[in-house]
Amino acid sequence: MRGELVLIRGAGDLATGIAHRLWRSGFSLVMLEIAQPTVIRRTVALAEAVYTGEVVVEEMRGRLVADAAAARAAYREGVVPVLVDPEAASIRELQPAVLVDAIMAKKNLGTRRGQAPVVVGVGPGFTAGVDVDAVVETQRGHDLGRVILEGSAAPNTGVPGEIEGYREERVLRVPPGGTGRWEPLVEIGDLVAAGQTVARAGGVPVQSRIAGVVRGLLRAGLAVRPGMKVGDVDPRGDRSLCFTISDKARAVGGGVLEAILYFLRGTGRQALETKE
Repeated sequence: MRGELVLIRGAGDLATGIAHRLWRSGFSLVMLEIAQPTVIRRTVALAEAVYTGEVVVEEMRGRLVADAAAARAAYREGVVPVLVDPEAASIRELQPAVLVDAIMAKKNLGTRRGQAPVVVGVGPGFTAGVDVDAVVETQRGHDLGRVILEGSAAPNTGVPGEIEGYREERVLRVPPGGTGRWEPLVEIGDLVAAGQTVARAGGVPVQSRIAGVVRGLLRAGLAVRPGMKVGDVDPRGDRSLCFTISDKARAVGGGVLEAILYFLRGTGRQALETKE
């Protein structure tokens, strides 16, 4: 399967979990990102390569590349290329076998059937059989990672997943008046106390509402606005969880892998041939 290229829109932590599943399964990959990603779980996101040039997530190496030709050279080395291409203009040149939209925008930002032989949408905002061939469920619960061949994923609730009884409380958000430059005072992996000031947003203090370990934190220097999610505190306090792909990302990655194999290797091949 190494001749089959999968192009993934987005390179955040969920998209990176998907990429890791596919990378270990032998697919060639190209990740597409925006010029200034606002990723929270930076230690497990290939999007960080946009800033640092190269990153490693659980032995998978990602590298920032300048164009489609450089992307080809990188994936032939076994490296996952990250290309700044928010409009996915490189699809025409790269001609992937599969396109996966893992931007997690909660709406479709332009992905459509026919851009590749197989098109998969991740999470809400897509309808299988209309704008994509399959949708993978991202809502925690019984259906997490389920492949949907007709219809859509569950709508976004806006409520973070529960960890040890905490939901919204574990999320760091910019308080009112916090427009401007983001200045973190702690790092990912640090233990913090409830009420501790962990950053400043436009000069306004940002405090953790619970005690735990900082699992995610926006990169310093980026512009922020009130209400924006800028961090994540894990009440379990296990520092190792800050540097490994989450259970949710692995489950969704398994669903994307299933969807791809369904069309390229399984019973969905007939539907693919009919579409062509």
